[in-house]
Amino acid sequence: MSRSARASAFSILENDGIPSRLRRGCDALFTLAIFAWLAEGVFRTVPTLGRDVLGTFGWLELSIAVLFASEWALRVWIAPEQYHEGAMTATNARRLYLFSPLGLLDAAIPIVYFFGDRTLGLGGAMIEIVELLAVFKLTRYFPGLDLVFSVLRTEIRPLGAALAAMLTLLLLASSVMYYLERDAQPDMFASIPASMWWGIVTIATVGYGDMAPVTPFGRLATGVVMLIGIALFALPAGILANGFAVELKRRDFLVTWRLVAKLPIFADLDAAVIASIARLLQPRAMPKDSVVIRKGEPAHGMYFVLSGELEVHVPNRTVRLGQGSYFGEMALLSDQPRSATVVANVDCELLELGSAEFKRVCAEYPLLKERVEAEAARRAAASAKP
Repeated sequence: MSRSARASAFSILENDGIPSRLRRGCDALFTLAIFAWLAEGVFRTVPTLGRDVLGTFGWLELSIAVLFASEWALRVWIAPEQYHEGAMTATNARRLYLFSPLGLLDAAIPIVYFFGDRTLGLGGAMIEIVELLAVFKLTRYFPGLDLVFSVLRTEIRPLGAALAAMLTLLLLASSVMYYLERDAQPDMFASIPASMWWGIVTIATVGYGDMAPVTPFGRLATGVVMLIGIALFALPAGILANGFAVELKRRDFLVTWRLVAKLPIFADLDAAVIASIARLLQPRAMPKDSVVIRKGEPAHGMYFVLSGELEVHVPNRTVRLGQGSYFGEMALLSDQPRSATVVANVDCELLELGSAEFKRVCAEYPLLKERVEAEAARRAAASAKP
């Protein structure tokens, strides 16, 4: 098959940032398959299910396993489109996918299903555990799940420091409580390890009540540990909240950067220039039949079309704009009201560059300003023709 076919398959299986009905349908299919696979694995453990239900589960499981195996083969094929950094060969790109965490999981699930029992000699419990790991495949279709793992990797050092502080408090509090309560409750606080259960539920402020101090000093110490525990538990919460905010901002920027780089007007610009412009753009979702700009209104920005189709209503004719086009720049250049009305024919994804940001871009990047002015002059000439 040609590389164009491989690129098309990649755009369907992977989220390249540009919306596509086919890709959304593919995502929905695999998401449904994963949930069905997990539901089958969960309900199969119910001992009261009859043979008919189990037989239906078997056919469902087989169908999904074949789908997962096909997906794995396709992802091996399209790996060169995903891992294309530098001069990486197709073989190295495929090797990189095969040994990535998701690549190993994609391969393990169908392999364990088809060969785990007889060929690999795995027990039923081990097979079921591996099959339930399919839940991690959802990270491809639910960005929030992948976001959690990314934040944990990024914040591992401050989280480790917070965990070390909590473990230190646990050891000290459990030791103190052991010496304070061992005479009054020798069965409950029999040792420092046994007292650690009290320390865990107290620091977490859960307080199950199965181990509670009875001496005055023990109760005083418990109150102090609770207060310190509340403060320590707030540390990882703050670290994670900040990590989520930073990661979301970074991902939004990367998505915008990729989208901007695909637009023809920015295609041959340096990555640093694209990054600077991407920070100024705001995504806009315009539903079908909505008016993006209206004739006679003041100009507040220009727009770049990521997906969809729009109509520009100019005197005596209508112009259609598709993916990669831009509009709204003429009014900004002339500092005049809008000269045309633009309506979305279908649901559209746009990027907006505000008027202040437009002036800044024109001042910093004269070449880009020349391109915009040349296109504006061409459009003005075309509009003047009868």
